[in-house]
Amino acid sequence: MKAEKIYLVGFMGAGKTTVAKALAKRLDWRAVDVDELIEARERASVAEIFARRGETYFRAVEREVLADQLGQPHLVVATGGGTFADPQNRAAIQRDGVSIWLDVPLERLIDRVPADGRRPLAADRMGFERLYHQRRAAYEQAHLRLDAGRAGVDALVEQLVDWLGA
Repeated sequence: MKAEKIYLVGFMGAGKTTVAKALAKRLDWRAVDVDELIEARERASVAEIFARRGETYFRAVEREVLADQLGQPHLVVATGGGTFADPQNRAAIQRDGVSIWLDVPLERLIDRVPADGRRPLAADRMGFERLYHQRRAAYEQAHLRLDAGRAGVDALVEQLVDWLGA
């Protein structure tokens, strides 16, 4: 499948940012991370934004930052864990490029994501698990599902390059 733009979606800790950077390098494209763009714009970490302004404010900024990426070709976008769960964002992503779900089992994500407050929605483990199950229905709507639970970054990039025919 030919694509001009790739959006990596999936739960926090799935490796979206790492894979985005490696894939963009392999394709000679640019990589951007939605959470990093939000932090730069707001001059605060995601955790600080959640603490000071709340999740509703964060999601509004996320929607604006995502809109800024629309129409830009040859870009690999690492979305935030909740970006694709929002129906408006999901529709924009699906129209603008190819969405690829990095699917990682819950147990592996629990090992990868510390409950130390750096990721506000990971601090409460019961809530973390509930959120994981809620968001899966959205992730399942991605154009492609990639089993990212066991494969390393290089193997995932090769699978994507093969799939894209690049």
